[in-house]
Amino acid sequence: MGYSDIYAKWQADPEGFWMDAAGAIDWVRKPSRALNDSRAPLYEWFTDGMVNTCWNAVDRHVQAGRGDQPAIIHDSPVTGTKTVITYADLQDRVSRLAGALKAKGVTKGDRVIIYMPMVPQALEAMLACARLGAIHSVVFGGFAAAELAVRIDDCKPRAIIAASCGVEPSRVVHYKPLLDGAIDMAHHKPEFCVILQREHEMAQLTEGRDLDWHSLQHGAEPADCVPVEGNHPAYILYTSGTTGAPKGVVRPTAGHLVALQWTMRAIYNCGVGDVFWAASDVGWVVGHSYICYAPLIAGCTTIVFEGKPVGTPDAGTFWRVLEEHKVKSFFTAPTALRAIKRDDPTGALIKDYDTSTLQALFLAGERADPDTVDWAGQHLKVPVIDHWWQTETGYAIAANPLGLGLVPIKIGSPAVAMPGYDVRVLDEGGHEVAPGTLGAIAIKLPLPPGTLPTLWNAEERFVKSYLSHFPGYYETGDAGYVDAKGYLYIMARTDDVINVAGHRLSTGAMEEVLAGHRDVAECAVIGVADALKGQSPLGFLCLNKGVDRAPADVVAECVQLMRDKIGPVADFKRAVVVDRLPKTRSGKILRATMVSIADGKAWKMPATIDDPAILDEIRVALQGLGLAKA
Repeated sequence: MGYSDIYAKWQADPEGFWMDAAGAIDWVRKPSRALNDSRAPLYEWFTDGMVNTCWNAVDRHVQAGRGDQPAIIHDSPVTGTKTVITYADLQDRVSRLAGALKAKGVTKGDRVIIYMPMVPQALEAMLACARLGAIHSVVFGGFAAAELAVRIDDCKPRAIIAASCGVEPSRVVHYKPLLDGAIDMAHHKPEFCVILQREHEMAQLTEGRDLDWHSLQHGAEPADCVPVEGNHPAYILYTSGTTGAPKGVVRPTAGHLVALQWTMRAIYNCGVGDVFWAASDVGWVVGHSYICYAPLIAGCTTIVFEGKPVGTPDAGTFWRVLEEHKVKSFFTAPTALRAIKRDDPTGALIKDYDTSTLQALFLAGERADPDTVDWAGQHLKVPVIDHWWQTETGYAIAANPLGLGLVPIKIGSPAVAMPGYDVRVLDEGGHEVAPGTLGAIAIKLPLPPGTLPTLWNAEERFVKSYLSHFPGYYETGDAGYVDAKGYLYIMARTDDVINVAGHRLSTGAMEEVLAGHRDVAECAVIGVADALKGQSPLGFLCLNKGVDRAPADVVAECVQLMRDKIGPVADFKRAVVVDRLPKTRSGKILRATMVSIADGKAWKMPATIDDPAILDEIRVALQGLGLAKA
C-alpha cells in the first residue's frame, strides 16, 4: 500500500492501526488496547502493556542470531579514531554497565543524567538506564554549569554519568569542571557520578562521589532487562521554555518503541542490516530518536559521528562517511548543508567520493530553503526529503515516506502529514483557514504514540503551553499553510510571523527569496519595531566564500529581489552583511534574541548558544543601521 492508502487506513481505525504496528515490538505482556483516553485531553498509549526498550534495541537482535552485525560505528575525525561495536559487544557492555549501576542502587523510576560527547558510551549509558527501567535525561555535553544545575534540581537524579571532556576541532571542552560547578549550584545532590576518562584530558575525581567508568564495572554482574509499564517514562529531554525555565519533555516507553520502529521502515526505508546515519548529537531529540533508539530497535547499524560538517578536516567529511560506511539513509540539518555549501559552493568535494549506496537525504531541525535543497539534490543525485517534527513529538509530523513510496516532492514543503497526525491550520479564533492561507499549525488530539503525554512534574504547564490556546488541539508553535493538495508549508515559528502595516508576513518566505541570490550562503529575516508600521523586516546575509563584491551591491540586489518576488507589501528595505549568524548548538538561528538586540530591549544570553561572541558582532552591525540602541 502507498501513502494515501496507509493514511486512510489510520484514519478509518486508529486503534487497529497502532495495534498492528505494535506487533513489530517484543512485549513481556502485550497491551489489551492502544489508546487510553480515560484522562482526556491527557492521552496515553499501550498503558497496560509491559515491555523493555533495551531488549528491543539490543538483546532481541542477538537472540535472532545477529550478534556479529555492527550495531554502532563510532567515526571520530576530531580524534582520528574509528570503532565498530557489534550487537553482541553492545549487549555485553550495556548489561555490565546496568549491573554496575544496579549494584550502586539505581532502580526502576530513578533518574540518571547523562552529560557526554558523541562517543559510543553515551548510547551505552542511555541503554543501560533503559535496561533497568531508570529514566535518563541527556544534557548536551558542555552545556553551561548553571543550566545543568537547573536540570539536576528539576529531575533530581540519583546518579550522573559524564565524560572528562569533549573534543572539538580546535579545543578540548572541560566537562568535569562544569559538572562540579553544576553540582555545587544545585540544591539536589546526586548520590554518585560516573566519569568516563578520555585520554585528551584526565579529570580530577571527587573522592566519595566520583567513580571511574571502567573501575565501576570491574567484576559487575550483568543485569537483566526490567519490564516496565507502557506509560513508564523512558527519558526526560529538556527543551527551552519561554519563561526561561526549561521544559522537561517526557517520552513514554511503549509508544516510543512502536512509533520509532514504524518510522524506520515507513519513512526512512531502513531495516535489519542497513546503515543509517543521523548527523546530530545525543543531546538533542534527533540524537535520541535516530542515533540511539530507532536504528537499533530496527536492527540497523547506526553511526555516531564526532566531528563537524566543515573543518574535520574539510567540507567533504560527510561524503567520506557516506562512502566509507555505505550509508543507506542520511539525516542532517539544513544548517550543516549550508555550511558545506558555503565552503564548497560548486560541490567539487562531493565528486571525490562514491555515495552510490545513499538512497535519500533527509533534512529537519529548521526550514530547508529551496536553494540548499536544490544544491544537495543536484550534487548527490538522490531525493532530498525535508520533514518536520519537534522535540515534543520525537519523530516526524509531516514527511515524504520513502518506505511507502514517495509522493511527488515539492521543494519548500515537508510534504504530507504522517499517520497519527491530523494537522490543521487555524486562525487566532481557532477556526480552520482556507488552503494557502497563513495560520497557526495545530494537531487535532489525540497525538499519536511516542509523543509527549506531559511535562516532567509540570502537568499544568503542559496544558497551558500546548493544549489551552486551541481546545481539542495540540499547538505546535509553528506558522504556515496547507496547499490545495494537502502539502504542508512551515514558514516560521508563530512568534516570527511579523505584522507590517496590518499585513501578516512570513519571515520564512522572505528568507527563501534571499537564499535564492547567487552570492548568499545563509540568511535570516527578523521583524524590528517600527513606529509607523508596527514592524519592519530586516535581513542578515552571510555570503559564499570567494565573493569579493561590495556588500552594499549585494544588499541592493536583495532588496530588489524581494520587491520582485514578494512585492512592495513586504516593505523590505534593509539588510546587512555579516560573517555568521547566532545559532544554538543544534543549528537553530536565534531570531528572538536578534529582535531584542535590534529593538534595544533587555535580553538574556541563550543557554544553548554556540558562540556568544557572535551576538556582539550582530549588535555592532545593527548599530551601523541606527538600531540596537540601549
